[in-house]
Amino acid sequence: MNPNNQEKGYKSGPTTGSIATATALASLKRIISSEEISIVQINTPTDRLDIFLDRCELIGENKASSSAHKYPYDDPDVTVNIEIITTVELFNSSEYTVDYTNPLIDKNDNVIIKSGGGIGKVTKKGLQIPIGEYAINPIPRKMIKDNLKKYVPKNKLAIITVTIPDGEKLAKRTMNPRIGIVGGISILGTTGIARSMSTKAYKDSLLIPLDVAVAEGFDEIVFVPGNIGEKIANNILDIDKDQVIQTTNFVGFMFEEASKREINHLTLVGHIGKLVKLAGGIFNTKHAVADGRREIFAAHTGLCGGSTEIIKEVYSCKTTEEIIDILKKSQLDILVLDSIADAIRQRVQDRFKIKLNVIIVDMESHILNSNYDNYLIKDSFKN
Repeated sequence: MNPNNQEKGYKSGPTTGSIATATALASLKRIISSEEISIVQINTPTDRLDIFLDRCELIGENKASSSAHKYPYDDPDVTVNIEIITTVELFNSSEYTVDYTNPLIDKNDNVIIKSGGGIGKVTKKGLQIPIGEYAINPIPRKMIKDNLKKYVPKNKLAIITVTIPDGEKLAKRTMNPRIGIVGGISILGTTGIARSMSTKAYKDSLLIPLDVAVAEGFDEIVFVPGNIGEKIANNILDIDKDQVIQTTNFVGFMFEEASKREINHLTLVGHIGKLVKLAGGIFNTKHAVADGRREIFAAHTGLCGGSTEIIKEVYSCKTTEEIIDILKKSQLDILVLDSIADAIRQRVQDRFKIKLNVIIVDMESHILNSNYDNYLIKDSFKN
C-alpha cells in the first residue's frame, strides 16, 4: 500500500498492527542481510500488503530499528498518520531469560514482543489482553510472530520493541482511559486492513465498555444514548463511572448484547428526545432511520386524556422541549411521560429478557417521569 496513493475518499489503509508487523519484519531482515530496505511485504489474516518504510537502519551488530507511518484513509481514526517505530534485537536463546509463565508467551516462541512506550497497559478485566500487559491485541501479536519466526536464526530469540512516540497523547482522544488502558493507545486490527468506520466496527467498539463492566461484576448496568446522557447519569445516580455504557443510536443492538451476556436488569437514562423513539419500537434512534417522536407523543397524550386540541398542538411541535411545555401547561406531563416510560419498558421486555428501569430526563438533569425505581438516585435528586 503506497502512502502516496491515498486519494480523497480512499476507503482503507493498514492497521496499526500491520505497521508494527512491517517495521518489525524490516528490522529483522536488516540485521540478517544488512541490505537497505524501503518496502516490506507482510502476510495478514486476509491478504498480503506492501508497506513503505520511513527508515530502516542498523543500530548495532544484532540490532536494527525501522519506522513507518499509518497511511491516511477516509476515516476519523485518531491513529491515522501516527508513526510506529519497531526495534529488533537478536539474542542467543541461552543468554536471554524469558518469562514463560506469561500467558501471552508460548514456550516455542522465538519472537518476544515488548513495548517501548506509547502503548497503553491494561488495568481492568474484560479485555482481550490480561491485566498488567500492554494493549497489543492477539491478532497483531500473532501477525508479528507469524511474519518473523521463520527468519529468526536457529537458537536465537528476536526481542521486538514497539514504540509509538505520540501514543500517550493520542490516547486521551480514544476510549482507552475509559476502559482501563492507561499510558497509550492500543495496537489493534483483526484483518490487517483498516476500513472506513463500518457499522460492524462501530458496534464492536461499543461492546468494549460493556465487557469491562461485566468483568468488573457490577450488579447494575446503566445504558445512556451518548455523552449528554452519560454526564446526566453520573450527575444524578450514585454509581461507578464504569457502570455507564453508551448505546449511541444502536439501542436495540446493545440490549441484545446485554441479554447475551445474561444481564437481566438495566437502568436506561436519557433525554426524552432520544428515549421517546423506543416507545414506538424504534431501536435504531438515528434520525435518518426513523423518527416518529411527535406521533408517539400525540398518541400517548390521547391515551392520557388529552383533548383533540392538545393532541394537535403536540403533533405540530418541532422539538420535544416544546411538547413538554405544552403538556406541563395542561398538567399532563407526568401522566404522558409515565405512559411513555411504561411503553419503553414493554417494548424492551417484548424483545429481551431484561427488567428495565427507565429514567427520562431533560438537559438540566431534571427527572421527568415518576414511575422509576429510585434506589440508584442520589439523595439530592430524589423527589
